[in-house]
Order: sequence, then structure tokens, then C-alpha cells
Amino acid sequence: MAPNISLIDGSKLIVESLAQSGVEAFISYPITPANWINQYSSKRFPIMTFAPDEITVAQWISGLSVAGKLPATATSFPGLALMVESINMAFMMELPLIIVIAQRLGPSTGSATVGAQGDLMLVNGLISGGYNIPVFSISNIYDCWEVTSKAVYTAVKLRTPVILLTSKEMIMTSHSIDLNKLPKIEKVEFDYYESDEKYIPYQTNKDYVPFYLPLTNNKHQVRINSSTHDETGTIKKATVSALGNTIRLHNKIQRRINEYLMYEYKKETSDLLIVSYDISAESTREAILQLNQKGIKVSFLFPKTIIPFSKELIEIINSYKKVLIVEENLSGLLTKIIYGINQPENVFKVNKIGSMITPSEIIKEVERCFQVY
Repeated sequence: MAPNISLIDGSKLIVESLAQSGVEAFISYPITPANWINQYSSKRFPIMTFAPDEITVAQWISGLSVAGKLPATATSFPGLALMVESINMAFMMELPLIIVIAQRLGPSTGSATVGAQGDLMLVNGLISGGYNIPVFSISNIYDCWEVTSKAVYTAVKLRTPVILLTSKEMIMTSHSIDLNKLPKIEKVEFDYYESDEKYIPYQTNKDYVPFYLPLTNNKHQVRINSSTHDETGTIKKATVSALGNTIRLHNKIQRRINEYLMYEYKKETSDLLIVSYDISAESTREAILQLNQKGIKVSFLFPKTIIPFSKELIEIINSYKKVLIVEENLSGLLTKIIYGINQPENVFKVNKIGSMITPSEIIKEVERCFQVY
């Protein structure tokens, strides 16, 4: 097949991937640097509107999900901060929806036009009680297509909110790509309840996920509840059935991770592994290319399903004598997720704020790793 070369940015690919994967509605509040996603969405989705604020956005997309319309939105940290309570409600109600986070420099509102990788710890602890929702990270332009599709699949099949973590540079930079290299996307279908028996809204089988029915169905009563509840959706407190239902929410995310785990890994003979994600993975790719030209081989790991952080990824990391973690923030957020506050001596970091990490900065630290350890 002849190449089909196009100059395209990540925002267009994300929006088109959302649409082809089955997203029907897009609700948003304008915020930099996510506005290109909003612009393209206004032309692509059958339902698209702007809300008066981000709290309303989160409530509207939850309402659409309850009504059987798979929704998505895009925001940045200030908007995400306002959505936290509603996302917790959607998690408890088991509503599939997709939230694209275009990261920017913080703290607070930071700088709207300066990128960063500062939201990882926030999305890791977004749900009260320490529960996780799946978080995906885009590490190159093709991920805007494939990882987005996997995020939609995960939201529907696990009946959960999902976050797609990206950055200003990834979604606003135009790339020359071969569109023929983009794999075909299949629309994700809901697992509807089809029995004539009474519908018990949170009753599940061994896969931990209840069958779905929208409130718009005319056959069964549907009870949706964001408070602690049993499998019937009835409010309960610390009862065995209600606590069991809450524990199930944790189990469905953790125990089915292999179904939505995505990462890129290349093993070399070197005892050094570079770990990176999001836009810093692109600088890492270029640094590795330059190192290879010098005859220096290093292994690399780019997690794309970044929360929960899989044991499979931990095993890969722990198999190396030296580990270098590259991320555009000050304190090393991924390092903290992997190791807590007890960073081992064999773990090195490249961190920076205010501008992207350059390949030369990564190469410099790689050379130092070989010297000091």
C-alpha cells in the first residue's frame, strides 16, 4: 500500500480515535492547552457543547453515561481539580467516561502555555480511599490513536471513568505521519443486560463488572447510586454486602489490568534501563538513537498504562542493575509511585520544569550512570 502522508497534530488523532471507538458526546469548558481538542470535537461529535464550568462538565458527562451515551471531555489541572468529587461519584456509580488531561506547569493554575508532567500523583490518588481508575499515558504521535482507543475500550468494558494523560507539546505539535500505519479501530460495544429476569444493577459474575442498562430502557428499573450501596443499588453503610460491592470496585481495576496494560519495552545487553512516559519519552527516543550511533546500547521502557502501575512493569525494572527515570517535573513523580519515598541507590533521575527535557540532558545522565555505579 502506498504511503498516505499527512501533517497532523495529536489533538486531531485523539478526537478521531475517540469518535471511531464509540464516543458519542463531548462536553467541555474551554481551557488551555486542551482547546484544540475542544475545537475538533465541535466538528466531530453528534453531541458537543460547552458547559459553564468544569463541575458542570463532570456532572453532564455522568448524566450522558447514565443515559447510554458514551461521553468524553478534555481539561487541564485546574479543571480536573474541580471535577474530583464528580469523578469519585462516577467511579462509585460505575459510569464509563473518558477524561483527557493536557498537563501544564503548576502549582495552582501555573502557566497555561507551559507544559509539564505534574499530575501523575494527583491522578494516582484521585479516588478517596486509595482506589485507582485506569490512567493511560501517550508517549508518541501514534499513541494518540492507539492508546486513546484502548482507553475507550477500558472505560466501557470495566464500566469506569478513565483518564488519558498527555501534554501541550504532544497534542499541539504537528507531525508528518503515514495514515496507513494507523490500525483500524473497532467501535466498543456495551455489555447490555438482555435477560427477562429482574435486573439487579450491581450484580456481577467472576469478571467483577455488572451488566449495563441505561436509564432510558423501558423494560427494567435501573438504580444508580454514588453512595456506599449493595448489589441492588440500595444505600447501605458498613454491611457485608455493601463493603463487598466496594471492594469489588478495587478488584475489577487491579485484577483485570492485563486486559488494558500497554507499554513499549526494548531489552538490550546493557545493564541500564531508561524509563520515561508522555512527552519525555520522545526526547528519550532521540537520546537513545544518538547513544546507539556512539555504540552505546541501553534498554528502555515506556509505560502507556501508567496507573495502576503493573507488577509486570515492576519486574522488568527490578531486573536491571541501573535504572534512569526521565520525567518533566521537579521531584520525580513516577519514581515515587514505583519506589515510594525510599529511592534505591541504583536509581537515577532526570528532572526539569519550565521546558522540555532535551536528548543531550538525558545522554549526559546516562554517561554519568555508567561512571558512578
